[in-house]
Amino acid sequence: MKRKQYVVIGIGRFGSTVAKTLFSLDNDVLALDADEDNVQNISEHVTHAVQVDATDENSLKSLGLRNMDVAVITIGADIQASIMATLIVKEMGIPYIIAKANSEIHAKLLYKIGADKVILPERDMGIRVAHSLVASNILDFIELSNEYNIAEIVCPDEWVGRSIMQMNFRADYGLNVMAIKSGEKIEISPAPDYRLSDGDVIVAIGDVKSLEKIEIRTKK
Repeated sequence: MKRKQYVVIGIGRFGSTVAKTLFSLDNDVLALDADEDNVQNISEHVTHAVQVDATDENSLKSLGLRNMDVAVITIGADIQASIMATLIVKEMGIPYIIAKANSEIHAKLLYKIGADKVILPERDMGIRVAHSLVASNILDFIELSNEYNIAEIVCPDEWVGRSIMQMNFRADYGLNVMAIKSGEKIEISPAPDYRLSDGDVIVAIGDVKSLEKIEIRTKK
């Protein structure tokens, strides 16, 4: 299987975490930053690290970024540099672009110029923390879009012993069950006769309103 190639532009705290994690998951990672210290600090944790001005189109082109599968632009504080870098990699034809924003307006601009996904780390973490506080049965919460989210739900007492078929998740709860974690085991697309046990974690995708109803039900 071909290793995916990523370029991470901007190696601050967030960017370095992204780059190191991608590399640890057996991907090729090119890390770029204008700061020499950042480049030196990351160099042993990625495939290549280069000091470069991300707003210099000729410099980026010389690095062969056209061959990359994904560009991750994590320049958040400098909005102009973030926008310029996004524009440049978009024009280079990189298939998928993820960019970090530091405000909703910044995010809208990044989407308008061609980013495929925009991350607002503080907002996204705030949403996840709030959901975990509201519903004790919601372990984790991932916002996919304005309409759909993924949640990890600890099986409530009233669900224990019931099968997936009996639960009728799609019709009764508006959820599609993707997997069930039971201890160390993960059951992908569980069979209709799978019976829920105490401690099971249900990984489900659903629209925002459906998951909010789950939170209310599991909180009671």
